[in-house]
Amino acid sequence: MKREIKELWPELDWITNEELREKVAKTWELAFKKSVLTPKDLERIPFTLLVKDCKVSFMAHKKAVAHIAYESAKVMQKFFGDNLPIDIDIVVAGAILADVGKLLEYEKDDDTIRFSKSGTLLRHAFTGVSLAQACGVPDEVCHIIAVHSKEGDAFKRTTEGLIVHHADFMAYLPFKNL
Repeated sequence: MKREIKELWPELDWITNEELREKVAKTWELAFKKSVLTPKDLERIPFTLLVKDCKVSFMAHKKAVAHIAYESAKVMQKFFGDNLPIDIDIVVAGAILADVGKLLEYEKDDDTIRFSKSGTLLRHAFTGVSLAQACGVPDEVCHIIAVHSKEGDAFKRTTEGLIVHHADFMAYLPFKNL
């Protein structure tokens, strides 16, 4: 599974902290162990069930979010420097893990993807934090998982959390308008 995770997420190499990189990868491994979905499924299933007939795959959305967050953080560092400290490792880890809980939120039957029982009771932000904590992911990254979606609107987001939240919605909201 380690090889499959690496193939799925070459962006893991953007995380310079080796221990954090390993914990992020382990979170994905744990999610796959608990899920009926496979890495290949993520290349073909829709990234959301909230947009009717969504044609964009889970991984296309996830990679877009990771790239948008990473590039945004770098641009912000370039222009704001020490006036706005940003931990890019935390941004990347959070972007890669933001939707890991969807592996527990979804189930499949042949070619049909739907919400699982768990997914009807607990949205992916909650199950994602649980998976990440079980793998020792630091609270700064768990915070991003918890606040990246609408559930986080009631909380004060860190700078890194804001970056991932906005990257996620940039790669989601336009599809609601189609």
